Amino acid sequence: MIHGVEIKQLKTHADERGSLTELIRRDDAFFEGFGQCYVSVSYPGVIRGWHYHKKQTDYFTCIQGMIKVPLYDIREDSPTQGELNEFYIGEDNRIVVKIPIGVLHGFKNVGVTPCYLINFPTMPYDPNDPDEYRIPYDSPDIPYDWDLKFH
Repeated sequence: MIHGVEIKQLKTHADERGSLTELIRRDDAFFEGFGQCYVSVSYPGVIRGWHYHKKQTDYFTCIQGMIKVPLYDIREDSPTQGELNEFYIGEDNRIVVKIPIGVLHGFKNVGVTPCYLINFPTMPYDPNDPDEYRIPYDSPDIPYDWDLKFH
């Protein structure tokens, strides 16, 4: 696994009324701190391509639908530089993925309905100084294929 990436397995409590799934607690060992929370809705097949941050850590989860989240370590000082990880997150795999500063990431809706990604970044978004550095989703410099793989 890429250095600094962590996974929290989510637990859903269900009864005859419905269910409750706790996402992040401030006392979670892997949680660095709260900056803001937002939800991103994407339609089937949509790719939200590569980007990284220099100041914030992201915490991705998907509460409806299914997404695949590739991570690529571009940090020059990392022991896992050049390593690629891929996670499937959503209704069939309820996890939160911690994405460290400097790790390239994105996601694709791999389901047949809109997906709802929730992120808990450690810094609030500043439109005057956005901490987002983008690379095209189809960059030949990144060894990743966004296509669905049928095994």
